[in-house]
Amino acid sequence: MTQSELELEKKLIEALVKIGYQFVTIKDENALIANLKQQLEKHNHVQLTDREFTQVLNHLNKGNIWDRAKILRDRMHLTKEDGTSVYLQFMNMDFWCQNEYQVTNQITIEGSYKNRYDVTILINGLPLAQIELKRRGLELKEAFNQTNRYQRHSYSANHGLFQYVQLFVISNGVNTKYYSNNARQSFKQTFYWSDKSNKLITDLFAFTDAFLEKCHLSKMIARYIVLSEKNNTLMVLRPYQYYAVEAIVERVRTNPKNGYIWHTTGSGKTLTSFKASQILTNIPGIHKVVFVVDRKDLDYQTTKEFNSFSEGSVDGTDNTQKLVGQFADDTKLIVTTIQKLNTAISKQKYLSRMEKLKDKKIVFIFDECHRTQFGETHKRIKKFFTNNQMFGFTGTPIFEKNALSVAGRKRTTKELFDERLHQYVITDAIKDDNVLKFSVEYVGRYKQKNSENEIDIDVEGIDTKELVESPQRIDKIADYIIAHHSRKTHNKAFTAMFCVSSIDTLTKYYENFAQKKLEGKHNLSIATIFSFRANEDDKDANGLLEVDILDDNAPINSHSRDKLESYIADYNKMFGTNHSTKDSQAFYNYYNEISMRVRKKEIDVLLVVNMFLTGFDSPLLNTLYVDKNLQYHGLVQAFSRTNRILDEKKSHGNIVCFRNLKKATDDAIALFSDKNAKEDIILKPYVDYVAKFNAVYAELLAIVPTIDSVNDLPTEVEQFAFIQKFRELIRIKNVLNTFADFKDEDLQIPPQDFEDYQSKYLDLHDQVKSNTQKEKVSILDDVDFELELIHRDEINVAYILRLLSNYKQATQAEQDKKRKEITELLETQIQLRSKRQLIEKFINENFPYIEDSDAIEAEFDAFWNIETDKALNTLSEEESLDSNKLKEAINEFLFSQRLPMTKEIDNMLIVKPKLLQRTTVFTRIKDKIKAFIETFVEGV
Repeated sequence: MTQSELELEKKLIEALVKIGYQFVTIKDENALIANLKQQLEKHNHVQLTDREFTQVLNHLNKGNIWDRAKILRDRMHLTKEDGTSVYLQFMNMDFWCQNEYQVTNQITIEGSYKNRYDVTILINGLPLAQIELKRRGLELKEAFNQTNRYQRHSYSANHGLFQYVQLFVISNGVNTKYYSNNARQSFKQTFYWSDKSNKLITDLFAFTDAFLEKCHLSKMIARYIVLSEKNNTLMVLRPYQYYAVEAIVERVRTNPKNGYIWHTTGSGKTLTSFKASQILTNIPGIHKVVFVVDRKDLDYQTTKEFNSFSEGSVDGTDNTQKLVGQFADDTKLIVTTIQKLNTAISKQKYLSRMEKLKDKKIVFIFDECHRTQFGETHKRIKKFFTNNQMFGFTGTPIFEKNALSVAGRKRTTKELFDERLHQYVITDAIKDDNVLKFSVEYVGRYKQKNSENEIDIDVEGIDTKELVESPQRIDKIADYIIAHHSRKTHNKAFTAMFCVSSIDTLTKYYENFAQKKLEGKHNLSIATIFSFRANEDDKDANGLLEVDILDDNAPINSHSRDKLESYIADYNKMFGTNHSTKDSQAFYNYYNEISMRVRKKEIDVLLVVNMFLTGFDSPLLNTLYVDKNLQYHGLVQAFSRTNRILDEKKSHGNIVCFRNLKKATDDAIALFSDKNAKEDIILKPYVDYVAKFNAVYAELLAIVPTIDSVNDLPTEVEQFAFIQKFRELIRIKNVLNTFADFKDEDLQIPPQDFEDYQSKYLDLHDQVKSNTQKEKVSILDDVDFELELIHRDEINVAYILRLLSNYKQATQAEQDKKRKEITELLETQIQLRSKRQLIEKFINENFPYIEDSDAIEAEFDAFWNIETDKALNTLSEEESLDSNKLKEAINEFLFSQRLPMTKEIDNMLIVKPKLLQRTTVFTRIKDKIKAFIETFVEGV
C-alpha cells in the first residue's frame, strides 16, 4: 500500500520539528495574523498596540508578489503611539540564521475559492516557503499546477500574506523540486537540489535535511533569490550556481589564488557571475569587481543583463575614457571588454590615473574565459594590477587536447586560472532538465537506404574551395533545407541558423536561396550577418575568436563589406528598416536588431560563418544546419545554440550536418563530459522512437480499445489514465515529427484514429476547464494537458478561410471531403476550438449565400466584427464594465501580451463589488477577458 498524502505531510512536519522548527497550529487567516504579531514582536524586541499593528498590516498589504518581495527585504519606519520611532525588520537578510522559524499545516484561506494549503514554513510569522505534497506515484507537475491554482484563487485574498511566499517546494516523497514565486510560472523553472558533486537530492526527507535546514533556507531567500528588474520576477539560483558562487566567495575570503568555473553552455552563467560579482562587492577590502567580456556586443548584452537583475548596478563602459573614470570613482562593479581594459593600462594618456590603482585589491571575473585569454593581454592585466585575483567562467574549457599552440606551446584554462572550483557539465544539465539533448542527422552519401537524408552530395574530403562551393552541391543542400525546414521547426514555431565555412560560401548559399524565393520555391525569410572587419573564414575550425568581431580597429575587407551591404538592403526591404555598414555604430545597430528578430522568430534561417555561434541565446532557436568543419569547443558552442529550454514542444535541439562530423561530435562529447555519455546527449535513432510510440499505443488500447470507449470511462481515475497515456503518445510524436524520415505509415495507429483520440483528449480538457469554473473539485484539475504539443502554428482562421475558398470551387464529392476536413480541424486543433461555434455559425448561416470565393474573407471579417462587438457588449453588461476601458484593455493585450491587472479591472467596474467579493469578481472578470482574447484575438 502506498503512503498517503496525509501520512507524508505528518512525517514531513516531524522532520522539520526535529531540525529546529517550532510547530504551531494555524487554521485560518485570523490565526495567521495573530501569530504574525507575536513573531514580529519577538524578532524586533518590541511590543505593538493593536493600532500600531494595524499600520504594519496596511504596510504589508501593498502591491503584488514583486512589490512584497521588496517590502520583505526592507525595514518599516513606525512611529509608535508614545511618539517613539522603531524600524521593524521583517527578515534579517544579513545574518540570515537570526530569524524565528515555525511550521504549520492545512491553513485555509478563502478567496474566489476556498483553498487549504499543505505545509507552510513561517519566518518571523510570514509565510515564506510553501510545500505542496502529492502521494507517491503521482506526477510532480500536478503539485506544481496546484500551487498555480492556489496562487490565482486565494493568495491575494484579504491581507494577501501568502503573496510573501518566496519559495515553493513540491514533492511526492520520491521526487522533490523547488522554485521561486512568480505570477507567471513555468514547470521548466522548477529545480532539483543537489550536492556539490551534482548528485541529485530528490527524496523529500533528504531534501528537508539539506535544503529546508533553517539557515540554508534563509540563506537561499536572503542571498540567492535575485529580484530581476527585467520582468519583475524572482529568480532563485539552481544548486550548481549556488555552489559556484559559494566557492568563489570562499576563495576570495580565505585564499589569494585564482580559480575557474566550468558550467556548460546554456546553464545560466550570467546569473551566476552576477550574483558572485554582487556579493564580492560587499566584502571588506575589495576595491573593485571587474567583469570582463571579450566582445563589444557581449559588453552591451552583459551590462543590460546585469542591470536587469539589479537596476543601476552596473554603469556600462561605452569607451575607454569612461572606463578609466569608473576605476577612479566609487563604482564598485564594472563591466568592460578586454580590449578596452587593455587600452586603459597600455596607452600613455591613461596611465597617470590607472597607476594609482595598481596595488588596490581588484577581483576580475572573465566571461567565457577560453576566448581571447591566451595572448599578451591577459599577461599584461596580471602584471599591471599587482593585487589582482582572477576567476574565469567557461562552458568549454581548454585542455591539452583542444588547446591551440601559441608561440610553440599549448596553454590551458587551468594554467591561466589555476584550480577548477566547480563543474557542471552538459550531461549534468540534461539530467536536470536544464538544457536539451541534440538530435544529430547526417545528410549526404552515407548509403542510408530509403532515407530522406541520402542525397547526392559529398560529405567526405571536401576541404577544397572548388568542392565546397560547387553550384550543384549548394543547390542540393538549399533544396534539402527548403524541403525539411518546416518539419525541423514544427511548422516554423521555431527558427534556425545555418553556419558555413566562409563568406564566399555564405554568399553562394544566400544568393541561391534568394533566387529560389523569386521563383516561388519557398517563402522562408532568410537573413545574414558576418564580419567585414575580420577574417571569418575557417582556419582550424576551433571556435576561438581571436579578434573582436565588432572591433573598430580591425582591418576592413571591402569585398565582404560590399556583399553584406547588398544583403542588408534585402533585409531593409523585408522589414522596412534603414540599416547599413557606413560605420561601426551602423553595423552594430544592424547586429542588435537582427539578434532581436531571431529571438522573436521573425527570421526563419540566419546564415552565419562564426558570428552568433558563441554567446547568442534564443530559446526559440531549435535548429542548426551545418556546412562547416567544427570540432571540440567550437562544435559544442555551436550545437548549444539550439538546446535552450522553452516548452514541451521544444523537446531537443536539431543539428543537421552536411559534413561528416560524427567523429568530431564523439570526440567533443568525450572531452567535455564522458566518453560513454553519447546516449545521454544525442537522441536515439528514429526507429527507436517508432518502436516506443507503437508500444505506448498498445498500452493506450488496453485502456480505451475504441474511440467511443473514451466516452464510457466510468470515473475520473480511468479518465486520468487515458489522459496520461495519450499525452505520452503526443510527446513521442512531437519528437518523431522532426526526423526527416518520419512517415505516418511507420506508426501502428491509423492517422484518423490519432486525430479522433486527440479530439476526445481535448473534450476532456474542455470538461475539466468548465468544471473548474463551476468550483467543482476534480482530481483532473491539476493535470497538465500540454496543449502546446497539439498546437499547429499554420492552422488558424486564415487557413480555414483558404479551405473554404477551395471548397467553393470544388466538385460535390470534393466538397464533402473538404467539409469533413474542416470539421475535423475544428475539433482537433486546440487553437480553433474556442472559435469552433462561431466558425460553424458562419459556415451554416453565411457561407451558402456567398457566390464569389474571392469575397469569402471580406464576408468573414464583417461577420467576425459583428460577433466581436456582440461579445464585448455582453461581457460589459454581464459584469457592469465600462466598455471603452474594456476595449483599452484588449488593445493593451495586443501591444504587450499582458492581461489587465487587478487595479485596471477595478477601474473598469461601473459598480464596485463588496470588499469580501472583490477577489472572486476580479478573478472571474480576468478569466472572461482571457476567454474573449482566446476566441476573438489570438489566431485570427
